[in-house]
Amino acid sequence: MNLHSMIIDRGWTLFLDRDGVINRRIENGYVRTPEEFEFLPGVKEALKILNPFFGRILVVSNQQGVGKGLMTEAELTRIHDKMLEEISYHGGRIDQIYFCPDREDEWSLYRKPGPGMALRARKDYPGIVFKKSIVAGDSLVDMLFGKRLGMFSVLIGPDNHLALRYPKCVDVHSPDLLAFATTFFSGNNKKF
Repeated sequence: MNLHSMIIDRGWTLFLDRDGVINRRIENGYVRTPEEFEFLPGVKEALKILNPFFGRILVVSNQQGVGKGLMTEAELTRIHDKMLEEISYHGGRIDQIYFCPDREDEWSLYRKPGPGMALRARKDYPGIVFKKSIVAGDSLVDMLFGKRLGMFSVLIGPDNHLALRYPKCVDVHSPDLLAFATTFFSGNNKKF
């Protein structure tokens, strides 16, 4: 896939990781309450910019804190409700949130880098074409998830060490979601 020849339209899907892309990741821990959920700088503005370009904007997130019994699915839903409300208030949108509560040691098909959440999303949204999808995440797991399905992969984070170490897994590196949105989608620019 050539970066400069891609034209993004409403037939495209954006898959976003949550922790480390939308909100601040808690090192060696989990966001367990709405009060612990903290948006990363510029995320709400980025989602407003990205909103008109994609037919579907979906979150795909491993949430093994549920599987470990550190929070319930109801508590996770409260966190996501707060997140969605804030994003919508600022002119952005997320159409659906998919999460996998399974622990890493359970080897679940739904846990990234497994394709389960994307396959479930395609069942819910039959218009999804993985070759016309972008995944934005902050880890190798996110990049592998996207590449296994033929997606374009965007590494989000302050450094590009993963991009240098795994060049076949990362198509673009961006320091944060806002930089990605403004670089490739500001104004009427629909072209990578």
